[in-house]
Amino acid sequence: MPRELSALQRLAARNLVRRCLNVRRGENVVVETWPHTLSMASAVVDEVRRVGGVPLMFLEDETAYWSAVDRKQTRLLGTMGAPEQAALKEADVYVMFWGPGDSARFNQLDLKTSDEVTAWNDPWYAIVRTTGLRGVRMALGFATESNARAWGTTLDRLTRRILEASSADPRSMARDGARLQRSLRGRPRVQIRHPNGTDLEVALAGVPSKLHTGIPGRHSAVDPYGMLSGNPEGRLPVALDGSTAEGTIVANLPTWTPWWSNSGGRLEFHEGRLTEFSFEEGEGSFRERYAQGTAGKDRAGALAFGLNPLLKDVPSMHVSERGVVSLQVGRNTGFGGTNDSSFMDWVSVAGAEVSVDGTPLLRRGRIL
Repeated sequence: MPRELSALQRLAARNLVRRCLNVRRGENVVVETWPHTLSMASAVVDEVRRVGGVPLMFLEDETAYWSAVDRKQTRLLGTMGAPEQAALKEADVYVMFWGPGDSARFNQLDLKTSDEVTAWNDPWYAIVRTTGLRGVRMALGFATESNARAWGTTLDRLTRRILEASSADPRSMARDGARLQRSLRGRPRVQIRHPNGTDLEVALAGVPSKLHTGIPGRHSAVDPYGMLSGNPEGRLPVALDGSTAEGTIVANLPTWTPWWSNSGGRLEFHEGRLTEFSFEEGEGSFRERYAQGTAGKDRAGALAFGLNPLLKDVPSMHVSERGVVSLQVGRNTGFGGTNDSSFMDWVSVAGAEVSVDGTPLLRRGRIL
């Protein structure tokens, strides 16, 4: 029997299709999904039709995918076939759900295998950079049993939190972000304080910042991936002047990626350089990657200000949670900076006091 779509799924799909992607009558919309995200993908397809768009759904079967991995056909999995290429060339809009659903197994693939199964990525971008396509990659695909266990929650709760955050109005986040952008123009000094021991001063690099609200833009030489947005979104990253950083930042939120995680981070800077660090969890991974990092690894790379008012306690997305301030260490070329170190990691603080050249910007995590 078909599963009835929930009110929250429909709300998130409506926000995605109408506000984030602005799908118009007659536009071709490609939706790529996995079995664990099929229900939400169906909600997106239904909403596309409601506005007069023409959807085409691709389903990657989980069982067949892992059978191919077991048969050592990983290069075949990384090959984008002619039918999919043809669909992309004709698509106006693209919606992709991350997969596979067995995220724990995928994260354990060795580097060679991982590169082979994702080899479709560069050809994909080569096509869409010539077509004007706009799209999103849906973080709901990270709502899996293994991730829920790793984050100390349940799959139902994790799914609900991501769907709620996917319903946030991008126009409201854009207004808040624009206010922050005006305050952060030029090369001001930014002071971050929190009762947990955070007291850090950094300086902005003075390069333009880009708002991430869930509305895709256009690709350019400065932003080669601008045609794609994440969902849910809500953050303003700004590049830092790597020669200026003084003080300490103490994380009160965890950092998570498919490849590493940490919590309880404490980073100390002196005369622009990271001089000491410690973590309650994940220090070994940080230390190993840091030791292998190239020049610039010890520099403050970027700040990110969270804007999404409906995002709460999803470890992989704290940087987008409204009022959260995150410090990235190392590489910042993705934000217009010049630090191209091979190393990058970040820590996040909720409820901080932030001032710009002495003028309050955030108070207890609230944007002023």
